[in-house]
Amino acid sequence: MNSLCALLGTEWPLIQAPMAGAQDARLAIACSHAGALGSLPAAMLGPDALARALGELRAGTTRPWAVNFFCHTPPTPDPARETAWRAALAPLAAEAGVDLAAVPAGAGRVPFDAAALAVIEPFRPPVVSFHFGLPEPALLARVKAWGAVVLSSATTVEEGRWLQARGADAVIAQGLEAGGHRGHFLSDDLSRQTGTLALVPALVDALEVPVIAAGGIADERGVRAAMALGAAGVQVGTAFLDCDEATTSAVHRAALRGPGAAHTALTTLFSGRPARGIVNRLMHTLGPMNPAAPDFPLATAAIAPLRAHFEAQGRGDCSPLWAGQNTAGVRRAPAAEIVRALARGFAAA
Repeated sequence: MNSLCALLGTEWPLIQAPMAGAQDARLAIACSHAGALGSLPAAMLGPDALARALGELRAGTTRPWAVNFFCHTPPTPDPARETAWRAALAPLAAEAGVDLAAVPAGAGRVPFDAAALAVIEPFRPPVVSFHFGLPEPALLARVKAWGAVVLSSATTVEEGRWLQARGADAVIAQGLEAGGHRGHFLSDDLSRQTGTLALVPALVDALEVPVIAAGGIADERGVRAAMALGAAGVQVGTAFLDCDEATTSAVHRAALRGPGAAHTALTTLFSGRPARGIVNRLMHTLGPMNPAAPDFPLATAAIAPLRAHFEAQGRGDCSPLWAGQNTAGVRRAPAAEIVRALARGFAAA
């Protein structure tokens, strides 16, 4: 049996990437039913919403599933930087009729903490995955105490070694092609990060735990390539964004299907942290890595009303249109069909 399948208890060594804002429990349940590991993103869920989603997962499938959390350090608000950020957004705000002075500042995502642990502990998730490192040792020990498998993302070999040394049971090699937020946590220097083709074999050579390839994998050919590089399995997100069970907005789905989907870039504009998405008006106007954007996740607050205004008009001018560099596998279909298509790559590997 494949080492990752044995670890996770799944039919296929395939993980559906957690995608905050584009899914709920339904997608995770559908992927788990199909033999993959379905994942629920929890970084934007409050305690009550998280408990409801976990209840849906537990009731919806008897197969393994995962819940995912962020492990970032909350930033110290910088009023001067927030003022500069809102000044940069002022022309768009004026066009949208939004008074940014009336929009409260604040974070839209919180890291994994004792309160989140208290919510998930009664549900005993079979797998708990993390982004931006791992939680403090005492919290991680309690997660592992009920037998949960712990996964986390690495963007460099150094991060992979750090994760293995601190208790990760498998490491997700997040190549630079991947959509959404970069998982780096030891260094902000993006030049240290590489594509999946270079990162996976480097981590396989450096680590003893299974390595899961992520980034640029959209079909069975990508799966075969990742397995040939020594990966124990793959994690796929972008290919599921337009599936029937996703909650991806109509604006986001349209962008994924359009010719602009071929042009993605890393940007700090939507949250304050580098994340890959389809280039849109906001990124063209301010530059995708504008230094005025407050630290993660504080940039989100001022963007939210602008996003809402333009999306109401069917436009993604100020929306985070997360996507990886390879959108070839994006299509409207049931999640189970996408899992089966990807799984053909394992049969041929």
